[in-house]
Amino acid sequence: MATWSLWGLLLWEGNTISIAVAGAQVLSKVGDSALLVAEQPPGFQVREAIWRSLWPSEELLAMFFQGSLETLYHSRFLGRAHLHGNLSLELGPLQSGDSGNFSVLMVDTRGWTQTQILQLKVYDAVPRPVVRVFISVEGDTQPLKACQVFLSCWAPNASDVTYSWRQEGMMDLGVETHSLFTDGQMLSASLGPGDKDVAYSCIVSNPVSWNMATVIPWESCHREAAPGKASYKDMLLVAVPVSLLLTLAGLFSAWHWGRCSGR
Repeated sequence: MATWSLWGLLLWEGNTISIAVAGAQVLSKVGDSALLVAEQPPGFQVREAIWRSLWPSEELLAMFFQGSLETLYHSRFLGRAHLHGNLSLELGPLQSGDSGNFSVLMVDTRGWTQTQILQLKVYDAVPRPVVRVFISVEGDTQPLKACQVFLSCWAPNASDVTYSWRQEGMMDLGVETHSLFTDGQMLSASLGPGDKDVAYSCIVSNPVSWNMATVIPWESCHREAAPGKASYKDMLLVAVPVSLLLTLAGLFSAWHWGRCSGR
């Protein structure tokens, strides 16, 4: 109750002139800190300021009142919030559930108010991906003349990530000998004896971190008949169900969105 009474006092003392500012998106990762900057327009001399969490829960985080800085409020950021002298709010170390919307209400010495909204997005650090090699060798004679390779890349326990591939020593992948599947998680390549030293790297990234793993597929072509070695047919057993699952998920999402929109 005291919190809302103070909020009402600030608004009651304030003039009817107010400024609403669309804030920026702040990106950070788990374990790091994030700085939410309070933008003050020229000539705006702050008298009081209130920082709040708006979503997923509404909580009072910090306050500047009568010249003092206060952050000891019972919120999920208790002990992890620091209000700087310029009224910017630092949060950290961050946890995976800290993403959300935040606001700062500032009142200047003339009674004018300014409200700024910021969005914080917290990502996990991208783990090192796992690359599996699936091969199909043309012909049984030695030496090998051609080898069709499928590379499958997966980052365990990762979400909101993108996949890309790089052939080491090349600017980009040749479209005639390479194909991408399943949103970039799978790469198909046609190799010959001249490609025995060619290396491919799978790069997994999100907006704040990345990781990679590198393989030399031609080495697997010579072990195609080895017990337990993944083959081209094994690759189909992986790729087809994954593609079907993604398609069904997309259809269900579209159906669910259509039902919600029709209400």
